[in-house]
Amino acid sequence: MNEQPQIRFDDGAAYETFMGVWSRSVGQIFLDWVAPPKGLSWIDVGCGNGAFTELLVEYSAPSRILGIDPSDAQLSFARERHKAGVAEFVKGDAMALPANAASFNAAVMALVIFFVPQPAKGVAEMVRVTRPGGLVMAYAWDMLGGGFPLHVIHEELKAMDLPSPAPPSAEFSRMEALTGLWKDAGLRDISTRVISVERVFPDFETLWSIQLSGPRLSQAASAMTPEVRQTLQARVRARLVPDAQGRITCRAHANAIMGRVPG
Repeated sequence: MNEQPQIRFDDGAAYETFMGVWSRSVGQIFLDWVAPPKGLSWIDVGCGNGAFTELLVEYSAPSRILGIDPSDAQLSFARERHKAGVAEFVKGDAMALPANAASFNAAVMALVIFFVPQPAKGVAEMVRVTRPGGLVMAYAWDMLGGGFPLHVIHEELKAMDLPSPAPPSAEFSRMEALTGLWKDAGLRDISTRVISVERVFPDFETLWSIQLSGPRLSQAASAMTPEVRQTLQARVRARLVPDAQGRITCRAHANAIMGRVPG
């Protein structure tokens, strides 16, 4: 596989508005499914601004969390929002985790694996730092199956022959690809499920403003002429039919997987 740059999100507050609501919705269902016992030690790989980290604190009363992310700005936001005092946030690479072997009861990548240039290496690192019998987990928007919250915008970009920004390892958001990674890593008792969520926006203008605040789409939009942006906006608006109150409901789904380290 060719080496690809690792995508970073460098504005924790903007990410919270753009993706934080989606992240919490899918994360809550994920944790209900995993049903981890309380008191575990966790490593949250690609913790970003700490959205999933805080869900871990709320849902599973962990003894310890180590959050890893390559973005200083995201880590700063995560530190500021964290009040429970059980999480430490450290700058690091998913493919070379700054942790000793067998240090944690559980390792998770929440909406991250498609950003990792070499996903197999990232999974191997999660296995390395997890104790025998511990859980290794991930969930990812189904990027190639219409599961991404922004899939309508991406489809219209493609229809207009415009660049449609995609993460470097989008193919590993497919369930069969995730399952293959977990099997190749030697994990046992593998389970999978699809998590479906939705988000209601009060009107199209709010939706449009929030969706285009994402780092990759905002960069793509800034390269367009005003006329092209207006055309894209009109095409997306035509596909998102509001209800009687003008609200628009967007739907997304993620593929989730978990397995145990042998031993």
